[in-house]
Amino acid sequence: MDRRSFLKAGGATAAVVPFATGAAAQTAPATAAAGDARLNALFEEIFQDRVKRYPELASSLGLDKGPNAGLKSKLDVRPVEQARKEDLALAKKNLAAIEAIPPASLSDAGRLNREVVIYQTKTGMIPADKFNIDSVQRPYPIFQQGGAYFSTPDFLDTAHTIENAADAEAYLARLALVGKSLDNDSEDQRAQAARGFLAPIWSIDLTLGQMRKLREPAAEANTLVNSIVRRTGEKSIAGDWQKRAADIVANSVYPALDRQIALMEQLKPSSRPGDGAQRLPDGEAIYAAALLQATTTNFSPDEVHRLGLAQVAEITAELDTILRGAGFTTGTVGERLDQLNRSAEQLYPNTDEGRAALIASLNEGVKDMNARLPRAFATLPTQPLEIRRVPVEIQDGASNGYYNRAALDGSRPAIYFINLKDVGDWPKYSLPALTYHEGTPGHHLQISLAQESKDIPTLRKIGGFSAYSEGWALYAEEVADELGAYKGIERAGYLQSFLFRATRLVVDTGLHSKGWSREKATDYMVATTGFARPRVLREIERYCTQIGQACSYKVGHMAWSRARKEAQAALGAKFDIKQFHEVLKEGAMPLSILEQRIKQRTEAARRG
Repeated sequence: MDRRSFLKAGGATAAVVPFATGAAAQTAPATAAAGDARLNALFEEIFQDRVKRYPELASSLGLDKGPNAGLKSKLDVRPVEQARKEDLALAKKNLAAIEAIPPASLSDAGRLNREVVIYQTKTGMIPADKFNIDSVQRPYPIFQQGGAYFSTPDFLDTAHTIENAADAEAYLARLALVGKSLDNDSEDQRAQAARGFLAPIWSIDLTLGQMRKLREPAAEANTLVNSIVRRTGEKSIAGDWQKRAADIVANSVYPALDRQIALMEQLKPSSRPGDGAQRLPDGEAIYAAALLQATTTNFSPDEVHRLGLAQVAEITAELDTILRGAGFTTGTVGERLDQLNRSAEQLYPNTDEGRAALIASLNEGVKDMNARLPRAFATLPTQPLEIRRVPVEIQDGASNGYYNRAALDGSRPAIYFINLKDVGDWPKYSLPALTYHEGTPGHHLQISLAQESKDIPTLRKIGGFSAYSEGWALYAEEVADELGAYKGIERAGYLQSFLFRATRLVVDTGLHSKGWSREKATDYMVATTGFARPRVLREIERYCTQIGQACSYKVGHMAWSRARKEAQAALGAKFDIKQFHEVLKEGAMPLSILEQRIKQRTEAARRG
C-alpha cells in the first residue's frame, strides 16, 4: 500500500462507529429518500476531487484518460509534510460536509453509505492528526516494504498502461518525477528519524539491499527502462524509448537513489533497539490505534493474544488428526508439517521451469474454482485475474503473496502476486488455500463484486477495511472446502493456513505489546506452523514494520463465520448461501456494521 493511501483512498479504520439501529433505522423507507441525491452528489464530488488530486490513484483505477488524461503524466510530488497537512485539512472539510446531511433524510442504503464513509474519514485522520505520521500501521517512512523506491517501479509497470505513443510519453514524464519522489521520502525520513520513527537496523539493511539491486544495473538495463522498452515493443510503438528512459534514470533517478542510500546508511546507527511498537514514541498508543484500525474492534492486545493461543490449540488438534491419517505420526504437529513441507513429491524445482509450472498450477486452480462458484454465489465477477511472481528486485522484502485490484474501467486486470524467491516456500499441498484466498472466492471475487456493484458509491468502492477483506478471504478458504475443492492432503494446507493466521494473533501482540524479539516471534511461528524459516522470517519482518495488520485476518474470519452461523440458525430451511453472499455487493465495511447488516438482511429473509 502506497504512502498516504489511507487518506487518499479512504481505507483507514481505527475505531468502531455504531451503525444506526434505532427507530430511524427501522422505520425509514428502503427506497431512495430526500437526502440520498444530495449525499450521492457529495460523495461523487469528493471522489472526483480525490482522483484529480492524486494521479497515482487515477491510474490505479484506470481513470487517467479522457478529461483526466493529463494526470497520466504526473505523480504526487508534494513534500510529504506539506501533503500530510493538506490531506488532513481536506479530510476534515469533507467530514463536516458529510455530517451535515442528517441520517433521517436518507434511505437505509444511504445511511449505510454515510456511516461507512464517516468511519473511514474519521479513522483515516488519526495518524496525521494525533501522531503526525502517515499511518499507524506503517509508521516508518522508508522500510523493506515501503517508500517510493519500493512501490514506484511496480506502479509504473502495472498501473501505468501503455497503448500508444502518448502513453509512453506520459511514462517518461512520470519517470522524470521519480527522483523528486525519492528525495521527498528522504526529506521526510530524515525529519521523522529525529522524532524516533526509523525502522530497525535489520529492516534498514533489507531496504538498502533492495535499493542497491534497483541501482545496480546500467541505466539502460534498469527495470524502469525495461518496462517501457518491453511494452512499447509489444505494441510496436516507434521511438527511442530505451535511450530516453535511460537518460532520465542515469541523470535523475540514480542520483536521488544514491542520496537515499547514503541517508539510510547515515541514519542506521541511530536506530533504536527493539523490533515492535514499544520502540516508537507513543508506541503503546500507536499500537492500540493500529490494532483498532486493523480489526475494527475494541479488543485489547491481551485479549487478542489469548484469542490467538486458543485458536492455535483448536486448529492444531484438527491438524493432528489429518496428519496422523496421512501417516505423519512422529513429532509435534509443527514438526510433522515441516516433514510434509520437505517431502520431495510436494516440491517444485527451484528453477525458472519450476516457477512456471507452479504458476501454471495456480491458474488451473483458479479455473477449477470458477467452475464451482455458481453453487455458492448468485453474482460472479467478470473482471479477469492474472497471476504473476513478485518482481525480483523487491522479492527479498516483499510479502509472500498479495492482490492488486483491477482498474474500474476494466482496462487492466486484477493481479495476484506470489513471491517465488524460493520455490521451497510453497509445497504443493499449501497452494490451493493461497489461491482461494487471493483469487476466487477470496479477494478477487469480493473486491470485484464491490467494484462492479451498482448499489454503492464509487467513493466506497475504492476504500477498504482489512478485517472485512482479509476476514472474507480466510472465510473464502472455508467456502472452498465446502465446495470440495481440496483434494487429499490439501486439507492440511487449508488448516495450516488457518493455523498460520491464528499464530499471527499471538506473534503480532507478542512483538508489539509483550516485548518479543523478531527471533522469538520467528521461533514460535516456525515451531507452530511448520513453515520454512526463510518464509516465516519475511512474515515476522512484515509484522514488525506493519503493525497490527496481521491480526485482521483471523478476527475478521471469526466475524464472518459467526454472522453466517447466526443467519443459518435464524432462518433454518430458509437459509440460502447464495443470498447470504450477496451482502458482498454492499461493499466493504467495519465488522460491527457488517454484522448489523447481515442481521437486517436475515430478518428481511425471515419475513419473506
